[in-house]
Amino acid sequence: MMFVFSTVYTLAVLFLSTKAEPKSKSCIEVRAAYSSKGFNVNDVPNKGVHGAHLKVCPQGYSCCTLEMEEKLSQQSHSDLKAPVSQLSYNLQSTFKQRHSHFDQFFRELLDNAERSLNDMFVRTYGLMYVQNAELFKHFFQELKRYYMSGSGAVNLDSMLSEFWEDLLERMFRLVNVQYEFSDAYMECVSRHTEQLKPFGDVPRKLRLQLTRAFVAARAFTRGLALIPDVVSKVSTVSASPSCVRAAMKMMYCPYCSGQVALKPCQNYCINVMRGCLANQADLDTEWNNFLDAMLSLAERLEGPFNFESVMDPIDVKISEAIMNMQENSMQVSQKVFQGCGQPKPGKGTRSGRSVKETGFTGRFRPYSPDARPTTAAGTSLDRLTTDVKKKLKNAKKFWSTLPETVCAGERIAGGDDCWNGTAKSRYESVVMGSGLANQVSNPDVEVDITKPDGVIRSQIAALKEVTGWLKAAHSGNEIFVDPGEDDEDGSGREESGSGCDSPSCDQDIYFSTPPTHVNPRLVVFPKDTAGGARVTRGSAALALCGLTLALLAPHWR
Repeated sequence: MMFVFSTVYTLAVLFLSTKAEPKSKSCIEVRAAYSSKGFNVNDVPNKGVHGAHLKVCPQGYSCCTLEMEEKLSQQSHSDLKAPVSQLSYNLQSTFKQRHSHFDQFFRELLDNAERSLNDMFVRTYGLMYVQNAELFKHFFQELKRYYMSGSGAVNLDSMLSEFWEDLLERMFRLVNVQYEFSDAYMECVSRHTEQLKPFGDVPRKLRLQLTRAFVAARAFTRGLALIPDVVSKVSTVSASPSCVRAAMKMMYCPYCSGQVALKPCQNYCINVMRGCLANQADLDTEWNNFLDAMLSLAERLEGPFNFESVMDPIDVKISEAIMNMQENSMQVSQKVFQGCGQPKPGKGTRSGRSVKETGFTGRFRPYSPDARPTTAAGTSLDRLTTDVKKKLKNAKKFWSTLPETVCAGERIAGGDDCWNGTAKSRYESVVMGSGLANQVSNPDVEVDITKPDGVIRSQIAALKEVTGWLKAAHSGNEIFVDPGEDDEDGSGREESGSGCDSPSCDQDIYFSTPPTHVNPRLVVFPKDTAGGARVTRGSAALALCGLTLALLAPHWR
């Protein structure tokens, strides 16, 4: 009897040893995989142990110790962040580069416009222009300040009014060199620049074009700058402990069961990632609204608010205004004399002194539209906007589709041969929707839907605010609050704009400004239609070539 019992016992031991042997061998692969992660291979047991001590992974047969599980949990946290960080970094880099391109392009258009005007005027008028060049230098300085800082630094309407008033004063003196004017007299002249309209309709049109173009350019570049900032802040939001636990279970519990090559089922991975990225997904609605506003404003940049089409020929437009003044100088002078009083003849001058006796023989130079400014960006606004529109469209739904983007390719396994969280089998649970509210029943991640992430909520608010700026810019209005200013209600404040609403922005409409103080002595005569035939721009320039600075005219580039 004793012999029989001993024989049975021996056979039972041999049987159990035979069954355990394959499991013991499976830990060899775990040791290699664990070591490849940079951990000490000596942490891995040589043979499988009972996993009752584990906190995350199944507690049956296991190649993991509690220490291994803790280290793999830390690793899973890094592995979870890696693809999200990479995708976010790519998005940041894309729009940092586009912001740089647009900002550089706008700045260089301003520099080129100033340089081109200055070079031509120096060649054409020499010292006579140099003596008056500060007027135009200041004009471009103010435009650059407005581009960089908006209405908080420069009131565009006021700046343009002062420019035309100053230009009128200088030209009025030149076309009436036979008279002597006091400062008070010239103040009377400049106060009524708008009523006199010495430059025709050019100042009104240029004000409208500049306002639209600058507001759109500023809003668009600030929108491009916002994208990397939002992505950076949102993508660095820390994972919750329950998310780390779920990531560990999904990525490394197969290690503990000896199945190091086993990858998670796709739907399992999506549920885990939707739980971990629930707050980020809530950004998607406002994110998409913001991108739609950017795309809409890009259309404006390509069309009626085209910064390039305004800045490129701005010297031509100023020259056109000056030509109008030249051609109507007699009528303008008569209106001024009637309203501000007859000036005194200058000392040593004859009242009948002709215009041709007062200046030098400059030459009118026609503008060639084929010569365009070259920027370091090496492109045009149309090319830049075409490129950035593709990037903006591709960025839509970035946050809501992030789980699917992460749970793709080599990170997951297809079919039923995948890890479902407990074993190698089909994943049966329902896939949750995107967003925090949809995670209340997530089977794989515990998500507290009552505690939205503060960082992400602040970015949602930031996107909503900037979307408001972009929509205002689409109508030609600027409502930016400059950095450093308090904006307690978060709504911004309207600073300037054309007052243009879609779709009428495509039309050339005048929006009136507050009336200036009217001098009762000024009498504005109706437009002279009975006078001689209107001379052409070229012949007028040749006839009035002695007006020095007043002879500024269109040029070729």
